[in-house]
Amino acid sequence: MKVLPGATIGVLGSGQLGRMFAIAARRMGYRVHTFSPLADTPTGQIADIEYEASYDDLEAIRTFASKVQVVTFEFENVPAATVEVAAEFVAVRPSGHILYTTQNRLREKTFLSSKGFPVTRFKRITTLEDLKSGLTEFGTPAILKTAGFGYDGKGQTRIGSIEDVEKVFQSWQNEELILEAFVDFQCELSVIAARGLDGNVADWGVIENTHRNHILDISVAPAAVPEAVAREATSLARSVLDEMELIGVMCIEFFLTRNGKLLINELAPRPHNSGHLTFDASITSQFDQQLRAVCGLPLGSTELMRPAAMANLLGDLWSNGEPDWAAACAIPEVKLHLYGKIEPKPGRKMGHLTGLGRTRDESKSMVIQARKALVGADLTRYGLA
Repeated sequence: MKVLPGATIGVLGSGQLGRMFAIAARRMGYRVHTFSPLADTPTGQIADIEYEASYDDLEAIRTFASKVQVVTFEFENVPAATVEVAAEFVAVRPSGHILYTTQNRLREKTFLSSKGFPVTRFKRITTLEDLKSGLTEFGTPAILKTAGFGYDGKGQTRIGSIEDVEKVFQSWQNEELILEAFVDFQCELSVIAARGLDGNVADWGVIENTHRNHILDISVAPAAVPEAVAREATSLARSVLDEMELIGVMCIEFFLTRNGKLLINELAPRPHNSGHLTFDASITSQFDQQLRAVCGLPLGSTELMRPAAMANLLGDLWSNGEPDWAAACAIPEVKLHLYGKIEPKPGRKMGHLTGLGRTRDESKSMVIQARKALVGADLTRYGLA
C-alpha cells in the first residue's frame, strides 16, 4: 500500500539520520512523528510531534504507532518487542526480521555466510577455550567484538597476542562475543542502496571511507577503485537487499583487501553516515530515497551531480570554544550541516561538511581545509584568508 504526501510517518530514533529524513519528508509534504527516550533531539526539532519515552514502554509505542501511517527507523538498536508492537498497527519498513538480524554481529555474519556472501572469517565465542582456539585458527592480531549493540568502534578490541587473551576475556566474559580474523585492507568502502515495494533497487555507487579512532572521518564519492571492483561491490550490495527482501535503505560496508578481494564487514539497514554527501550531491539523496521506499513510491535517480566529499564534525572541535563557522563557509563549494545537538562531547557527531568540487580529490581537499578553518587554520590556498 502506498503512503502518499500528507500522511504521517513515524521514526524510531531521533538522531541526525532522522533529522535529515524528516527534512526530506517535510519537503515532500509529509508529517513526521519521532520516538526516543530523549527530548529536544535532532529529529524532534524538525518533526511535528516528538514522543519522549523508553523503547520498552510498549503502551507509549502503541500510542505512537496508532497515530502514523508507516514506521521506519534511523537507529537499529531498537528492541524486537518494540517493533512487534508497532507492526500491530502499521507496516514497519524495513521489517523487524531485518532489524533482528543486523543488530547482532553474529547473526548478521551467520546470515551473510549462509547465503554465500564474502565475509571476514569469524567464530562465536562463549568460553575462554573458544577464544584461544579461535586465535590459534585465525592468528594474531584478531578482533574481538560484542555481538550486539556496537557502532563507531564501540564494543570491540584488538587482540595483539595470545598473552592478552585471559585479560580481555575476563573484561567481557558476560557478553555474547564474536571473534573476527584481522583483515589487511587497502581501503574501506561502502555501497548504499535502496529497494522499493516493487523490488526495484537503486544504489549510489561506491563511496570510499577513512576512519579515525574507529569513527568515520571522511567519505569521498566516487571511490577511486577499479571499475571491476565497483561493479562487484554494487552487485553484492544489490544481492544482499534482494536476499533480505528489504524495503528501505541499507548500507553495506566493505573491506577491499590488499589482493583486491571484497569482504562485507557490516550492514546498516538505514541511511548511513557515509551517504550524507548524497544530501547535496545527488539528484535523490539517501533520505529522499528512504522516504520513497518506505512509502511505496517509485525510487528516484541516484545520479551524482558532482564529485563530493564529506567530513564529520565531532565535538572535539569545540574544545577551545565555538568553531568559526564563517571561515568554513568562506569556501563557496562547501556546505555546512549542523545537527542541533545541545552539548558537544569528544567523539560525538555534531555535524558535517560537504564539498562539491570538479574532481573527487578537489572535493576532499575542500572539506579538509574547511574543517581546519573552523579552528583557525590558514585558507590561503583558496585565496580566502
